[in-house]
Amino acid sequence: MTATAAPQHRFEISREQLATLLGDQPSYRVDQVWKGFYEQFRSVDELTNLSKGLRAELEEQLTDSLELVTASVSENGDTTKFLWRLHDGATIETVLMLYPDRATVCISTQAGCAMACQFCATGQAGFDRHLGVGEVVEQVIKAARVAAEGPTPRRISNIVFMGMGEPLANYDTTWATAQRLHADVGISARHLTISTVGIIPGIRRLAAEPLPVNLAVSLHAANDELRDELVPINKRYPLADLAEALHGYLAVKNRRLSFEWAMIDGVNDRDSDAAELAEYARSLRAHINLIPLNPTPGYPTVGSTMKRVREFRQLLEDFGANATIRQNRGTDIDAACGQLRNVYQRPKDRRIGERIPEATRVAVDLARKRSDSLPE
Repeated sequence: MTATAAPQHRFEISREQLATLLGDQPSYRVDQVWKGFYEQFRSVDELTNLSKGLRAELEEQLTDSLELVTASVSENGDTTKFLWRLHDGATIETVLMLYPDRATVCISTQAGCAMACQFCATGQAGFDRHLGVGEVVEQVIKAARVAAEGPTPRRISNIVFMGMGEPLANYDTTWATAQRLHADVGISARHLTISTVGIIPGIRRLAAEPLPVNLAVSLHAANDELRDELVPINKRYPLADLAEALHGYLAVKNRRLSFEWAMIDGVNDRDSDAAELAEYARSLRAHINLIPLNPTPGYPTVGSTMKRVREFRQLLEDFGANATIRQNRGTDIDAACGQLRNVYQRPKDRRIGERIPEATRVAVDLARKRSDSLPE
């Protein structure tokens, strides 16, 4: 085996780099290790088809990027939020959502977010840095291990790039991750959803990519005046320009487009908002996901009542648009849409370890058990 100058993150290296690292080993060893990591979700120590000596060498050369800090489990047990610490002390969150026969993972692409959407906890916290491919892929691998545990094992069937950060602001990492999840983990491209607040250059690049992934736009307002306030990037990429880019995307991909709409009481849940949204969505054949605003510490306005959400959906349908009310998951552990903001909040001086109040029940015992079972 060929030693490197410094250990590498095992989900950051390419298959070719792994082959170089294995050096004088038989070529089939590359397949054994790669499949062990990406298909069987094993740690180096669990690759029992390798000799103890080779495993020891690999453990010295390949390290994990994510250290589990806490796992928070919703009261009904169907949602788990993981808080990870990265090698430089930055922290990110990942959400695992369990369904009867499958599981979905919501992954982060940045530590923090620079988009500054005022109702989103991640945007309130500010931007720290981009994540690398290995740091994003490893979120899926470790969540997949947890999903496979227990009396009812689930397989990961859907990945949504809707965690912390703006995926298209970290485009190269986002797309390389999508390719690896498709090719190596075996997730269908049609079960990969990339979310954006409307980064037009990224949407145009995405249209030129070969995989038919799904695109979701965090819209939240269908007139520029209100969207400038709720989603500040709209000042740079206004709705008319966004619609033009989305038409171009649809012309190439022919995939259903989704609009995410956080329902905010008295702000974007009026009859006039429904009319504007329906008109905008119809022109793009977009499906609308209505999300009652989830509480965050930095935004005082409350979400719409469920009665109003249902009325708003009916208005949209009356106006000829398709809409669904998204089921909230993990609200009690701050794992729902717009709530991801590290348990260990990093203020402007970026110190680690200052805890902030958070409406979460941290399952410490479960975190310890799962930490023991995750790859070292």
